[in-house]
Amino acid sequence: MIDPTSSAVVLLSGGQDSTTCLAWALHHFDRVKALAFDYGQRHAVELDSAQLVADEAGVDLEVVAVEGLRGSSLTDHDQEVTSGGGMHGLPSTFTPGRNLVFLALSVGVAVEYGAENIVTGICQTDYSGYPDCRERFRGAMEGAIRAALDADGMIVHAPLMSLTKAETVDLAVELEALPLLAHSHTCYHGQRPACGDCPACELRLRGFEEAGVDDPIPYLAST
Repeated sequence: MIDPTSSAVVLLSGGQDSTTCLAWALHHFDRVKALAFDYGQRHAVELDSAQLVADEAGVDLEVVAVEGLRGSSLTDHDQEVTSGGGMHGLPSTFTPGRNLVFLALSVGVAVEYGAENIVTGICQTDYSGYPDCRERFRGAMEGAIRAALDADGMIVHAPLMSLTKAETVDLAVELEALPLLAHSHTCYHGQRPACGDCPACELRLRGFEEAGVDDPIPYLAST
């Protein structure tokens, strides 16, 4: 008999944070399923990385197509990627409603899989300023999911919520997840080797540098 408390669905973008969260989930739960979303992102190569990470981890990956997300430089490929200038001064890469939609869609997958745990890589400590990466949002979504299912046992886990990027790297090392991170992708420009200059690359590089750990992915020589 499946124990829903020992089963989890992990939102796996293929990036550094979600890959670390997959390793965390594999350490804490007996059954783990990975879930990725194709929402027209300019860095769609991350979906290839998600598959590589899932294969390396030995978990099943389901990719769900999502239409209608808009209002950011990730969905509007003609818009420049900047660290500001978006809605309310947020980075241009902030995609309104993205994490809300992803968590909502993960509910049906979790129910079908027989899991009471949903794991997401959102983090409010060392991030790009996205409001849907805060604890306030996580708690609100967990409450909404519980109310929608009338199931108080549902938990939305955000294991990186209070960690800096350097501490996230330390956690990955502790979980022996560097081989998984070697398949991950962070660059907003969708480049491989990564550009090293976009906001996502800069944040990732700084975290590895502060942790004193070599990043296992390649970057362009200019970095």
